[in-house]
Amino acid sequence: MVDEQERLLPIANVGRIMKQILPPSAKISKEAKETMQECATEFISFVTSEASDKCHKENRKTVNGDDICWALNALGFDDYAEAIVRYLHKYREFERERANQNKASGSQDKDEVPNDINSLHGKQTETLAPLEFRVIEKGNISLLKPS
Repeated sequence: MVDEQERLLPIANVGRIMKQILPPSAKISKEAKETMQECATEFISFVTSEASDKCHKENRKTVNGDDICWALNALGFDDYAEAIVRYLHKYREFERERANQNKASGSQDKDEVPNDINSLHGKQTETLAPLEFRVIEKGNISLLKPS
């Protein structure tokens, strides 16, 4: 049987994410971190299971970002799905630009590739923020097109 702590997200990471939203003087109890650790792990497992079921029905072995977005939508987390879809499109655009940058630089070592979009462009642009989600109002936003 898998050890309970091995199936949970690392508590240090959970605590760090929690601290980002709180004022610097705020403290977080161990119990609060453990509770959030369990909830976040369960949420990820719940969504991933739904996406995995979809892949299984379609005879696919790999769960991708689109499957996660579909699962969020199917489970009623529409606002999260819309935010994740926008992030996924930005991430894919960033990866395409990074691949093009690698091709343009020829034999540049993969470890030397800039790891943020600002370094790629040499200018101030939107940085990908995987933990930043904004609640958006329902509208006619398509899950198939980038916003």
